[in-house]
Amino acid sequence: MNLVINSEAELDRLVEAFLEVSRGEKIVFLYGDLGAGKTTFVKRLVQKLGSVDEASSPTYSIVNEYDITEGKLFHIDLYRLNDEQEALEIGIEDYLYSGHYCMVEWPQVIEKLVDRAVEIKITTNDDESRSVEINLVNY
Repeated sequence: MNLVINSEAELDRLVEAFLEVSRGEKIVFLYGDLGAGKTTFVKRLVQKLGSVDEASSPTYSIVNEYDITEGKLFHIDLYRLNDEQEALEIGIEDYLYSGHYCMVEWPQVIEKLVDRAVEIKITTNDDESRSVEINLVNY
């Protein structure tokens, strides 16, 4: 599924599109440059899924955990990790196979650890809108 988001006010469209495409898949890989809107999307999703927590970027903590209506949502930022081994050392598999939502920014280092995930690719356009591609992918 492809869509264009023109402002932060339109993020609910992106959240709804994600929920439609994901069909219950809980592992989500978020791709996009710094400032593309990955964390902003996760913040809106956390709200939509019933959390009272204020979501924030896990850049320094690596993992933020939120209670949602259906259990938990893990927001994981692997930007500072160099390879799969470092991800394994922080226990990435425990998160990925927990059965809870795992929203993973900079997932390139762990792509080989999963069989299936939703990929969300966010690209910033010249007019500051965002082009978003959402796909359910088998690896």
